This record gives sequence, structure tokens and C-alpha cells, in this order.
Amino acid sequence: MRIAVIIPALNEEDAIVVVVREVPRDLVSEIVVVDNGSSDRTAEVARAAGARVIREPMRGYGAACLAGAMAVEDADILVFLDGDRSDDPAELPAILRPVLEDKADLTIGARLPDRTQPGALPPQQRIGNRVVTWMIRLLFGVSLTDIGSFRAIRADTFRILRMEHKTYGWPVEMIVKAAKRGYRVVNVPVTYRRRIGRSKVGGTLRGSLLAGYHLLATTLRYARKR
Repeated sequence: MRIAVIIPALNEEDAIVVVVREVPRDLVSEIVVVDNGSSDRTAEVARAAGARVIREPMRGYGAACLAGAMAVEDADILVFLDGDRSDDPAELPAILRPVLEDKADLTIGARLPDRTQPGALPPQQRIGNRVVTWMIRLLFGVSLTDIGSFRAIRADTFRILRMEHKTYGWPVEMIVKAAKRGYRVVNVPVTYRRRIGRSKVGGTLRGSLLAGYHLLATTLRYARKR
């Protein structure tokens, strides 16, 4: 199995080198960092740490993730994780296991309270997460406790989903599209750490509101589609 790790990054100069170096090299064939228009040395330090760096000038979390996935042509499994060190790459085996054992087509890291560092997940994100997972269970019949960014998916499954959301709705789009097609989506407990630097989502009111809007709107949008 060829496994590619895709890390979207925007101005993560201080964190990205740590994230890349924490990825277990014996498990993955390639690490791709997608520089989403950084004004700092994110690309330079990621490349020095051993990652392949590509650039995606269109701003947006989904745009960066899609660019990374499209840049990897021969992988069997795609892994997505954040570039701010909130996700722990050392837990990659746990994320991969259900897919490798053919028990899931998509695994989502679940940031459980007892494994989340104090202050790592702001209250507004916790509340929004509960609302969205409740809606996914109600509308799509998939029971999840989290819709976190740390995830693994079969590459052929990913291509079938035809991902298109360019911003904050990307994580839930992947879940609901997979659910509608009958793919197996499961949560895997993971650790969640305080990020390095200020969060662009939970760290600002505007970011939190935009993320919440896109997550809810995307869930409802695909519930209406056949």
C-alpha cells in the first residue's frame, strides 16, 4: 500500500517543520505540504524537513486539500492532517488501521475530551461539532462523535466523491458524500493538542462563524441532493 500524507498550510512556519518530522516515515511513501499562499517561510522549512511542497494560490482549506490530493497520482490511501501540530502524526497507525484491515473506507479522527489538551478546542468549536454530528446522524444515518481534519481515505474512493468545496465545508462534504454512497465511515479516537501559533478558525470570531456556516450549509445542501 502506498500512503501519501497531505498537509495544507498557511503561514505555519513555526509548526510545519515539527509536523513533517513527526510523520512516521516507515509508513508513508510521500509527504505533500500544500502552501496556500503563505507570506512566511512555510514552504522553505517544509521542504527542508523532507516534504514535497506544492503551491495552491486559491485560498481555502478545501482548495489546498484538493490540490494536494490531485498532486498524488499513485497513492492507494490518502491521509489528511493539519499543519499546526494540533494533530499528532504518531497516531497515523490508528487512523490507517480500519482502512488497511478493510473495516472502513474513510476514518475520521475523533477528538475526545479526555484526549484533548486544555484550550486546544474552543467552546464554539465543540458546540458546532455537536450540532453537525447530530445533523449527520439524523440526515445520513452515520453516527460520529467528531468531524476532525485528521483522516484517511482510499484514493479510489476519494476520486469517486468528486470533492468540490474550496473552504471550511470540505471536511463535512467528504463525510456526507461518502455516507450517501454507502461507504463505511468510522471514528477513531485521537489526541488533540494546542496548536502552534494562533488559530485561523477557532482563534477568531469571524473564522468560527464562517466555519460553522459552511459546515452546516454543506450538510444541508447534500441532504437535499439525490
